[in-house]
Amino acid sequence: MDTMIERKPGMKRKHYYAVAGAVVLVGLVFYFIFRDTSSSMNVEKDRLTIATVTRGEFSDYIRVIGQVMPNRIIYMDAIEGGRVEERLKEEGAIVKAGDVILRLSNPLLNIGIMQSEADLAYQENELRNTRISMEQEHLRLKQERIGLNKELAVKQRRYEQYSRLIKEQLIAQEEFRLAAEEYEAARAQLEVIDERIRQDNFFRESQVHSLDENIRNMKRSLALVRERVENLKVKAPIDGQVGNLDAQIGQSIAAGEHIGQIITPDLKVQAQIDEHYVERVVPGLPADFTRDGGNYKLEVTKPYPEVKEGQFRTDLQFTAGRPENIRAGQTYHINLQLGDPAQAILVPRGGFFQITGGRWMYVVDESGKFATRRPIRIGRQNPQYYEVTEGLKPGDRVIISGYELFGDNEKLILK
Repeated sequence: MDTMIERKPGMKRKHYYAVAGAVVLVGLVFYFIFRDTSSSMNVEKDRLTIATVTRGEFSDYIRVIGQVMPNRIIYMDAIEGGRVEERLKEEGAIVKAGDVILRLSNPLLNIGIMQSEADLAYQENELRNTRISMEQEHLRLKQERIGLNKELAVKQRRYEQYSRLIKEQLIAQEEFRLAAEEYEAARAQLEVIDERIRQDNFFRESQVHSLDENIRNMKRSLALVRERVENLKVKAPIDGQVGNLDAQIGQSIAAGEHIGQIITPDLKVQAQIDEHYVERVVPGLPADFTRDGGNYKLEVTKPYPEVKEGQFRTDLQFTAGRPENIRAGQTYHINLQLGDPAQAILVPRGGFFQITGGRWMYVVDESGKFATRRPIRIGRQNPQYYEVTEGLKPGDRVIISGYELFGDNEKLILK
């Protein structure tokens, strides 16, 4: 007799499908919640430059290119116009103040000197003749006065004698009257000659003074003309070196025309500095550079406030010695110290800064398999390091090479 086996209860097929669906759903939920949504790209690790963030002494300096320049340039202009006859000094020659560099000629000035000398000689001759003539006239008047004075004395004695005789009625009244008239006439003539002598002296002094003044003026004019002729010799105004001498033999030079310059022997260094530092560069800042194994010290003397094409000029002077055979036009790579050294978190300089502006960097994970983008803040910088003020700590490893190929990716997978 067959025994009927009772079927045990269990999961039906449809229940398996339900459980599988639930598992898949839960997996999808976990995927969307915990998946890495950041954009990423694969890069070859060997093509990157990775550096370690450190803490150390930050030297606050910048490196600039300085050019040696004359401390002062004196321009030479032709005081008088003329034709270049001779070049006594050439460009580069070392000269002393007063050394003749060029000699010009100007026939008109030579003619002017000859005319002035002739006029002066004529006036001096006129003065001599006038003085001789006046002296002769003065002597004649003195002789005439002597004669009149003698005649007056004779007539005065006669008049006095007749005055006594007329009282005694020893002479006629007419004789007395005639003696008195002759005495008065002689006295009047003497007064006239005295007045003539006074006028002659005044006229003589006035005329001689006028002639003397004319001669002095002519001598001054002649001296000026001679000075103009002397100015045909173009001389060095100061000690220095001849530069840019623009005058050839036979060339006509106009008065006031620029013909060259004198470069002073003392030299300075002038640097073009990025406008970012315009407020930090002040007189007195130290600087130095190395040349042929020697280190040379400089000091900022004059920062120019004008900014042109993103840069401003700064003059520096040597403070303790300078290189041998230094010449204007040479260039030096100068370290300009902007502040005192201080402890800071440091990142080596690299191409990343051109893309990020120092606002973020790729920081390598401890595993070394990937790098993620992290916000940072950079403060000061020098030719070797950036000073990091936020976002990094010593020991962090960062990518410092260029970021041009990374786009906006948040994560780099290092292969």
